[in-house]
Amino acid sequence: MSRIVVLGGAESGVGAAVLAKTKGFDVFLSDCGKINEKYAAELKKWDIPYEEGHHTEELILNADEIIKSPGIPETAPMVKKLYGQGTHIISEIEFAGRYDNAKKICITGSNGKTTTTSLIYYLLQQAGLNVGLGGNIGKSYAYQVATEHFDYYVLEISSFQLDNAYDFRPDIAIITNITPDHLDRYDHNMENYVKAKFRITRNLRPEDCFIFDSDDEITIDHLNKIIIQAKMLPFSQKKELEQGAFLKGDKIVVKYEEDESEIYLKELALGGKHNVYNSMAAALAAKAMNIDDKIIRESFSTFKAIEHRLEPVLSIKDVLYINDSKATNIDSAWYALECQTKPVVWIVGGTDKGNDYSILNELVKEKVKAIVCLTLDSKKIHEAYEGIVGKENIVDTFSATEAVNAASKFANSGDVVLLSPCCASFDLFKNYEDRGDKFKEAVRNL
Repeated sequence: MSRIVVLGGAESGVGAAVLAKTKGFDVFLSDCGKINEKYAAELKKWDIPYEEGHHTEELILNADEIIKSPGIPETAPMVKKLYGQGTHIISEIEFAGRYDNAKKICITGSNGKTTTTSLIYYLLQQAGLNVGLGGNIGKSYAYQVATEHFDYYVLEISSFQLDNAYDFRPDIAIITNITPDHLDRYDHNMENYVKAKFRITRNLRPEDCFIFDSDDEITIDHLNKIIIQAKMLPFSQKKELEQGAFLKGDKIVVKYEEDESEIYLKELALGGKHNVYNSMAAALAAKAMNIDDKIIRESFSTFKAIEHRLEPVLSIKDVLYINDSKATNIDSAWYALECQTKPVVWIVGGTDKGNDYSILNELVKEKVKAIVCLTLDSKKIHEAYEGIVGKENIVDTFSATEAVNAASKFANSGDVVLLSPCCASFDLFKNYEDRGDKFKEAVRNL
């Protein structure tokens, strides 16, 4: 019996361990931190031995194969030891893909992937297909392969999940865009990050589809260096295309093979330039899946915003509070600010990933009246924006309640309070969901 050791005891790792157990492997799970009670209960239910708070070398180094959770960097001491002795290390999606014959639509990118993934999943549901949602969103892909049966999967896949994927193959691969993000995991080398994203295309066949943003210079630059064996379906807001999706006046035109259809922008439930891109990618995936135009249009008009992504919370005294906690990089915050039409009190800050805040200068000048820093270290934010909004209009806070209370004092009737942090959440919160939840709770308690 082959021995599989799973490193990491959260959603991805536990799902992989359960799948390994159902396939008859000798499974052991190790997490050097504390395992959440929910996941510990799942491991006990499946009778999977595990440890937490440390790694025991003699229980790990004897593995035939390692499944590494995406949050664990390649530089972790145990991972380096395993590589040093030649142990094969794979990701959860690589492992699950071995046991899954479903048709897979896989989405990666720096921004927009959660909305695009959720929109495509909704489209397929509305078309009556038996479809699962997973990857970096919802339930673990491996856990679903172990315990459920779907004919289709829509998977949001991060660069970290792709790093240890080798034979995994989507039927439809989508890269929404590529902007600097997570560079601390890629030796601060943009080319390494770009190559990680493009791993989603490595096993595509001629009958598969690759959907991409032809307005994104980084994506196009890398495409010019490689060959992809798939139908190429670009989308653009800047030019008309022979095949793909593009903007023409007040509508999206979608051309797929011999078919052409149109979707009016006023039909889209989601506003903002970034959501036009997301909708184009989703429409192309739907057309490649032979979904009826009527269903596509109806789905676009009835789709609801994703939690923590430009999520309206409440309007209090004619001030709208928006939770965009998932905006963990500059580009996400750019989109959030760009689509605001009212004066903004901007809540920003967290664990900085090497942000260049000057990219947002013009938008801040145009849209932002005051800034509330929600972070342990706000020095870079003050340096970037004191000259734009004024020193007196930037304050520091250290909890969601403090931030919301401070923002409410700056806001007047007709304004927007926007939590769009530009940064990871780990200095003050468990994760971006925790940050968003605490923001929403603070707004409700105003």
